[in-house]
Order: sequence, then C-alpha cells, then structure tokens
Amino acid sequence: MAKKTIADVDVSGKAVLIRVDFNVPLDGDKITDDLRIRMALPTIQSVLDRGGRVILMSHLGRPEGKGVEPEFSLKPAATRLSELLSRPIEFATDTVGSDAVSKVQALSNGGVLLLENVRFNAGEDEKKLKKATGQSSDPAYVNTLASFGDVYCNDAFGTCHRPENASMCSVPKAMTGKLKVMGFLVEKEVQYLEGAVSNPARPFVAILGGKKVSDKIGVIENLLPKCDQILIGGAMAYTFALAKGLKIGKSYAKAEDVPLAQKLLVEGAAKIVLPIDNNAFDNFVWDTYSADPSKTKVFPFGELPGNFEGLDIGPATTQRYVGIVKSAKTVIWNGPMGAFELPPFDAGTRAVAQAIADSSAISIIGGGDSAAAIEQMGFANKVTHLSTGGGASLELLEGSKFETLAILDDK
Repeated sequence: MAKKTIADVDVSGKAVLIRVDFNVPLDGDKITDDLRIRMALPTIQSVLDRGGRVILMSHLGRPEGKGVEPEFSLKPAATRLSELLSRPIEFATDTVGSDAVSKVQALSNGGVLLLENVRFNAGEDEKKLKKATGQSSDPAYVNTLASFGDVYCNDAFGTCHRPENASMCSVPKAMTGKLKVMGFLVEKEVQYLEGAVSNPARPFVAILGGKKVSDKIGVIENLLPKCDQILIGGAMAYTFALAKGLKIGKSYAKAEDVPLAQKLLVEGAAKIVLPIDNNAFDNFVWDTYSADPSKTKVFPFGELPGNFEGLDIGPATTQRYVGIVKSAKTVIWNGPMGAFELPPFDAGTRAVAQAIADSSAISIIGGGDSAAAIEQMGFANKVTHLSTGGGASLELLEGSKFETLAILDDK
C-alpha cells in the first residue's frame, strides 16, 4: 500500500492532527498496559523533532456518546504520555468544545495536546447516529475537528476497520486540500500483516487459537492457499473435534460452526494441524477455579469424558507445535492455545510463545489475547512485530481493504 507517511511531510510550523489508539486497559485511573501509547511515540516524536505541533484524538472504551463519562476519560493517558515523552502534555476536557478550541489555538510548535475521548460525542459513531437520528454525520463535530489540523495522520491501527468512526474517515475527508498520511505504527502494521502474507519466507506457519471458528473463518480461508501449515489451538479446536465426530466432554464448542469446520477440514486437509492431546479439568467452573492436580488430566484429542473440559493443548501437541515453529521462516500467531490466564493451562501458550521468541523466523503476533500473552510472558521484545489491533489485524489477515487507509494520499 503505497501511501504517504508522516516522514513524507514537512511539518515545520504545522499542526498535525493525529488519530491514535489510546484505548488502554484501566484499573480505576491506573493504566495496566501502556503498549498502545508506547507504539504511538515514534510518530509523535517525529513531528516534534521537526518543529511541528501535535493534536491527538482517540477513543477509550465504549461510552454512549452522551457526554463525559469519567471512567472513560483519557486523562490517565495524557499523564502516561507526559511521562514517556518527558514533557508536559496539554489535555482538553472536551473534544470539540470551548476548551479544545482554545487549547488548539494556544498550542505552540513543539507542543502536544490530547483531546478528550472522541466517543463522548454522538457524532463520532456515525452508524449509531444514523440509526438514532437519520443523519449520516454531524457536520459541526466533523468540521471542528477537521479545522484543528494542517495535516491529518492516521496512526490508530486498532480502529482502521471502523470507517463509521468520524475521526477515522469523515474528518480526514473534510480536510480538503490538506495532506492526509499514515503514521509509523500503521505503516508497520500494514507492512507486516499485509506484506508478509503476500510474499512470505517459507515455511510459512500460522497458529490460530481463540474460541470461535466463525471469528477466524475468513483468516483461515485467506491463509490456506498461502500457508504451509495452520496449527489449531484454543477452544475452537473442539469445534473441529465435533466436526470429526469426536468426544469433547464439556469443552467449549459452537455447534453452529461445525459445518464451517467440516468445510475447512476438507479444503485444508493437507495443511490444517489439529491437537493430538489436551490438558483438561474435571467439572471446570471459571469463577471458582483453583489449581487442583487431582482434577487435571491429559487425554488424547477427541477422547474427553463427560465431565472434563479441555483448557489447553497437551504436552504431545505442544512438542509437535514447537517443532513446527522451530522450522518455520515466517510465523503468524493469533489466539492463545488455551486458558493462559489459569495455570497450569498456560503451559501450551507459554511454550508456543517461547518457541516463537527463540525462533529466527519473521514473527507477527496478532492483537488481543495473543499480544497480551506475549507481553505478560516477557517476550514482546523478541518478536518481529506485535500488532496493536485485534479486530483490525484479523480483517487485514482476511485480505480486507480499509477505507480509512484508502482515503490517505498516495506516494
């Protein structure tokens, strides 16, 4: 995708309106994982180093668009960004109101302003706005945001699959005659998630976990002709087991996904690799779970008795998957191998993560739980690319094209 990046723009003396993804997890007002803020730093720093000024806009959580909801305020993100940049950060208590307008006007070159959560405004979610009012957009909201910047920069990969978000599409479209570019994070995401798939070093291995086959159907169908092997783990392995007529005990499976799984097993018979054993727990209840060796047992895949629930790939599967990873030249991983939050059912995910970290292969980790697992296990700096977008990374791996990127300027 030959789009201009922030590096292609002379930003000296200019206001750069950057859509970032600061949708970070919070515990009260404390950020528990600042990865998305850290990943935006190169783009922000590039503008500052070259004499520009930065206006940042982002969402956080799912507020209703009816005004400020304090638990979704971006104030903690402003505090953390100030720490990471070692400079003061201006924070507007609204997005397009009087505080934002006055602070944009007062911002000098070398300064950074973070606007309050864009989703506090009804005009941000245009799909919801149209359903409620019949209006396809809120011109006052869109045009005010568009007026804040001389340059628009999309560095919010996690929201690139959401063209209905005004700050992702309508705002840059309204910036007629102004440059519209991608940031370094989005450039890197596209380079790896799109580029590595289209021209991979081989053997090319995909590792897919998570719960539902239907969530990954597009990914599997897109990767089947391109991958050498697709390793299946996580809860969705049990839907494949059902598709083969095997016993899954109380394991999570989606009966409505069985036809999809059967179709994929036919299409990808030579490439889809299923577990050969599982680590399971007797009468598992998530809320009351405590590790109990007497209730934990390894069974051959597809031979789980009635009360047991498969919660991780077993040791033989782990050994097999690790061996395949070691021989790969390109690895894409999206979805954990089991309930990695609950020892000992983190073992499969940990072993796969370790194998990827130790590998010399190009390694691309999809967002969501895979990224969380890699971060928690301390391997984030040992992979080639750690995606910040769960849904967006899945859609790009499916081969989707994003309107939010198509509207940016070509090189």
